[in-house]
Amino acid sequence: MRVLAAAVVVVSLMLSAAAATGASHTVTIENMQFNPPQLTVHRGDRIVWVNKDLFPHTATADKVFDSGSIAANASWSYVANKSGEYAYHCTFHPTMKGKITVQ
Repeated sequence: MRVLAAAVVVVSLMLSAAAATGASHTVTIENMQFNPPQLTVHRGDRIVWVNKDLFPHTATADKVFDSGSIAANASWSYVANKSGEYAYHCTFHPTMKGKITVQ
């Protein structure tokens, strides 16, 4: 019985470690656009926005995440922990829009 309990603990720890090390995805901000404009990720994945424009932008999904100002040649990251579809935009440039789907 102790061996079974120990095996369950080991498997649980391994699954927790795997979930904690999700994949990493990059969204490039360039020419007043998010690229890719739509991205599907899994819970626990990290999304990194990299600003290659000459001026600041934001990645803002109301009540979900807000990067604040991402300066030129800077980046910001977010770990997707909740499943759903999240439309986001740049608060400085309202025509810039993107969508993250978290599975």
